Amino acid sequence: MLLTRHGESIFNRIFKSTRVDPGIIDPPLTELGFRQLRETAKILAQHNLTRIICSPYRRALQSACTLNQTLNVPISVTPLVREQFGFSCDIGTSGEILSEEWPRINFSNLRPRWWPENKESFEDVVTRANSFFDEVNADPLFDSTLVVTHWGFIRAMTGLSVTNATTVKITHSGASSVVHGDALC
Repeated sequence: MLLTRHGESIFNRIFKSTRVDPGIIDPPLTELGFRQLRETAKILAQHNLTRIICSPYRRALQSACTLNQTLNVPISVTPLVREQFGFSCDIGTSGEILSEEWPRINFSNLRPRWWPENKESFEDVVTRANSFFDEVNADPLFDSTLVVTHWGFIRAMTGLSVTNATTVKITHSGASSVVHGDALC
């Protein structure tokens, strides 16, 4: 299975320089974020992917749709692969509104408020990541699955801290390695 972190969002760009939460709810990608993903798509096209599982945050959806311009596979959404809740960017958008923006994606599995009300601990995210891994690991499509997700989720599942638009491969045994992009030290 491959895990790709979303491209640079407006929140990422501002927070990187200020280290202060800019108060942007469910931020979109920057132009750099879209460029990063078009490059990542070239690498992902070399893999035999049959589906994308995506976080319901806007930055992940924009990332999945940008990658899918090259991959052309079905996209499904699950809040299991969402970011660790802790900043304004982690306040989501209802499935009803998302379905207006992305009418080809099914959001019917989302509760009206699918993101948490309170900050999540790292252990909470590890538990969620392990649950998702166990579910997908048993699926025959495991090896052809791309998950478009977030820094916190990838870190919880693999132990790797990765930059925007980085792709990590995780095996059935849970071993992981960077396929494209950079891990942070």
